[in-house]
Amino acid sequence: MTVDQIAELLKAFGCPPEKTPEMAKQLDKRARQLSELKGRTYDEALVHLLNLMRQGAQGTTDSN
Repeated sequence: MTVDQIAELLKAFGCPPEKTPEMAKQLDKRARQLSELKGRTYDEALVHLLNLMRQGAQGTTDSN
């Protein structure tokens, strides 16, 4: 997934459009870090982070 695609998802979650490019870059970087640290694939790490962002945008939390 590209940073631009991540930014589009963030917009769909309701993130302010002017902040999505930087947020997408940060999520991409963190997903790469998590994939190395946790032995996950990049995709698994990114899905995890995007789910957290979606939950935050919806005002929900999940302790898992």
